[in-house]
Amino acid sequence: MLPAPPPPDLPPHEQARRIRAVRDEMSARNVEFLVLTDQKNVEYFSGYRTLSWGYHSRPMFLVIDHHDVTAVANRIESRNLESRPRDFSIFYYDGYLAEGAQAIVARLTLSDPAARAIAAIDYCQDMYGRGSLEIVDSIRDRGTRDMLCSATEVLWRTRTIKSPFEAEQKRISFAIVNAAFDEAVAGARLGITEVDLCRQIQSRIVQYGADRADPIAMTFCRGEFNYARPPEMRPLETGQYAWTDFRSTYGGYPADRNRIARGGEPEPWEIEAYGKTRAVTIALATGAKAGMTCGDLFSDFERLWRDAGLPPAYGLVSRIGHGGGLDVTEPPSISRDNPEPIRPGMILHLEPKLEKDGAVFQFEEVIYIRDEGSEFLSDLSPEQIPVIN
Repeated sequence: MLPAPPPPDLPPHEQARRIRAVRDEMSARNVEFLVLTDQKNVEYFSGYRTLSWGYHSRPMFLVIDHHDVTAVANRIESRNLESRPRDFSIFYYDGYLAEGAQAIVARLTLSDPAARAIAAIDYCQDMYGRGSLEIVDSIRDRGTRDMLCSATEVLWRTRTIKSPFEAEQKRISFAIVNAAFDEAVAGARLGITEVDLCRQIQSRIVQYGADRADPIAMTFCRGEFNYARPPEMRPLETGQYAWTDFRSTYGGYPADRNRIARGGEPEPWEIEAYGKTRAVTIALATGAKAGMTCGDLFSDFERLWRDAGLPPAYGLVSRIGHGGGLDVTEPPSISRDNPEPIRPGMILHLEPKLEKDGAVFQFEEVIYIRDEGSEFLSDLSPEQIPVIN
C-alpha cells in the first residue's frame, strides 16, 4: 500500500515549535536577525515549497527576527505565495539577485533603522546556502563588519533536534527505499549492469510514493572500492558486491541508507564477516543514549569492533556515523574527538564499514534518540547476505 502523500503544509504546532526553538538560540547568542538563503532552511522554518528552487536568477530568502518571519521573494512568486494563507509575512522585490540582496537589507532596515543589531546568515559547516557577496556586502554596508556572523550554532542547535513529525517522515522514506531495494534485488540476475539495477531501484522508489529519486551510488566491486563514481554499464559478476547508497525523498526528508548484495553465493568467511559487522552495528545503535558524547559512542564502536575480532575498519573518513534530517548528512559527526553531547530528538545514522579481501560489508542503521533510549527508524538490515544469482 502506498503511503499517503506528505502534507502540503507544516502542521501549525510544528512550525511554531521550530520558530520558538530558533528564537531561543538567537537570544542566547544576541542575534536579532536570521537571514536564510538555503532551500532546506527556508522550507524548514516556513513550510513553503516551490519549484522555483530549480532556478538561480530570482532567489527566495527568509528573514526571521524575534517578532516576525518574512519571505523575501521575487514578485513572480506571488501567485504561489498568495494561493492560500501563510504563517509569515511577504516582502516582494523586482529584478534578480542584486535586487534580492537589496530587499533583504530593506527588510532589516525596517526593524533596525540604526543598524545596531546582529544578523546571522546560513553560510556555515554542512550548510552552504546561496552564496553571494552581494548579500554579504549589502548587509555589512548597513553597519560595522562584525554585525554579520555565521548562523552555524543557531541553526544546527535547532535543526538537529527532530520532532516526532519529522521522525515519521523519515520512517516512511526508509520504508520506501527498503522495499525498492529488496524487490529490485530479488528480481535481479548476474550480468545486470550497475545502470540497470540503479534504474530499477529508482523507478520503484517513485512508484512506492517518494517525492523524487535523486541520483544514487551503485557500484559493483570486488576490491575496486570507488564509492563516489556514478553507475556505469558494468555487469555484475560472481563474487562481486553491489554497494548502494540511497538518495530518495519523502516529504522533503531523504532516506540515506547503505545496502549491499553479493553476486553469487558467499563463502563461509564472508558469511561470518557479514554477521559480525551487522551485529556490531546493531549493538552500537542499541546502546546509543542521550547524555553520551559523540566521542563516547565512537569509543563504544572501537570496543565492540575489537571484541568481535574484526580487522581495521574503513578509515578514509574519520567518522562512523552522522546526523540526518532534511539534509542527507547533518551534524553531529560520530567521531573519536567530538565532545558534542547526544540529545533527545537527534536522528543518527551509524554505518561502520569493513573492506576485507575484496569484499565490502556495511550496514547503515538509523535511530531516533529518545529520553529513554533509542528507536530504530528503519527495518534492520537482513540477517543473511542478499544474493543475486
